[in-house]
Order: sequence, then C-alpha cells, then structure tokens
Amino acid sequence: MADHRPPDVGEPPQSPRGAARDDLVRAVRTALAAAGDPERARAQQAYMKSEVPFHGISSPDLKALLRPVLADPAHRMASREEWDATVRELWDGASYREERYAALALTGHRTCRGWQDPQALPLYEHLVTTGAWWDLVDPVASDRVGPILLRFPDQVTPLVRRWAVADDLWLRRTAILSQLKARERTDTTLLRDCVEPNLGDSSFWIRKAIGWALRSYARTDPAWVRAEVERCGSRLSGLSRRGALKHL
Repeated sequence: MADHRPPDVGEPPQSPRGAARDDLVRAVRTALAAAGDPERARAQQAYMKSEVPFHGISSPDLKALLRPVLADPAHRMASREEWDATVRELWDGASYREERYAALALTGHRTCRGWQDPQALPLYEHLVTTGAWWDLVDPVASDRVGPILLRFPDQVTPLVRRWAVADDLWLRRTAILSQLKARERTDTTLLRDCVEPNLGDSSFWIRKAIGWALRSYARTDPAWVRAEVERCGSRLSGLSRRGALKHL
C-alpha cells in the first residue's frame, strides 16, 4: 500500500506513479470533440496566443459539459496514483486547449478532495512549468497550491519560498499568487519573501502578479499594503504599484 503521509518539513514530496484511467480520458475527449464552434475556436486561439488549437467551447459550456463526465461513478478513481496519472495524460496528451482545462477541472473535482495535500505538489509544479501561460498557471496557484499551503503551512512554506526564487518565471508567479485568496490567514512574511526577490524582474507577468497579490491582501489589511509599497519604494514597478494601490 502506498504511503500517503505528508513529507517532512522542507522535504520535496514524491509524485505517485500509477496508470491513467483511459476510459475517463476518452470520455472527456469525446465530449469535447462533439462540442465547440470553429469561429470561436479561432478567436480563442488568437486571444490566448496559443500554439495548441481550441475546440471553441465557452467556459460555462465547458463546465456543463464536464460535470456529468467527471461525476460519473463509472469513472471514479480509486487511488491518488490513478488521479495523478489521469490528470497528466489529459494534460500532456492534449491536442486542444480545452483538454488542459478539463485536467484542471479534474484536479479540483469533489471526488478528489482527499488528495489535496503536499503530495499533490509535484503534479501542480508540472502543470505550472509545462502550462507556462496565465490561463493555466493562475488557477493552479490560487485554487490548488493556495489551499494546500493554508492547510499544511509547515510543509509547504519552504517549497513556496524556493519557487519564489526559481529560474522558471511561472513558478515564481505561482509563489507570488499562492496566497491570493488567503485573506486574514495570509502569512505576510511569506508574501514579502515572495515579492522581494522579484522586485527587479522586468517581466510583465511577475510585475502584474506582485500588484495583484498586494491588491488582494489590501482588502484585508490596507495599512500593511500601504506600508509595504512605501518600504519597496522605487524598486516596485509602476505596474505593481498601480495594482497594489488600485482600491486604496
């Protein structure tokens, strides 16, 4: 039996190995292929600047399409290993971008809540580094990594700090946005530790993330954010500053 205990503090968790549920993968791809709008697909691909084509399915329609497929008891996954492998198969083998959106939906499905712990982080790191675009990375950062960080701060905080100084831009963006929905549970020391090493980065995606993260926390503690903006001074880009102070 696999050991599903959380890793020790600072120890990178190991990704489980298993076989993908090919029946679920086929069901998702079949459902997606039967839907869509070619004109919308061209517009979506252009907007997202995606090399991978779209089927042309709107976000509400995609959710409605996936709901019965993912909830079907016939496709219920029995183990973390099956879940991990199935998400990776949908993601890595995607011929259309909606297949990656389906993989994201599967990561957060109610039947998979028991696997939202530090052992899921190698999977999420893979999605971030291979997704490498905001529509794929940001939901992982705020809706997957963020809740795990809140539940397991001792195990996950050291990893988030490492991501904040990683070579990969999208891991750094994930670290900055990981507390986007934490509100009063925000670890301000960690937030600062994620922002500080990225102040000199010229990337739009990093500067935008800094402003977004600070603006989000400003709803909870505007005084802290004002003081942090002042502390950073000219090291904070104009884009980040405007984002942080937008509602103050």
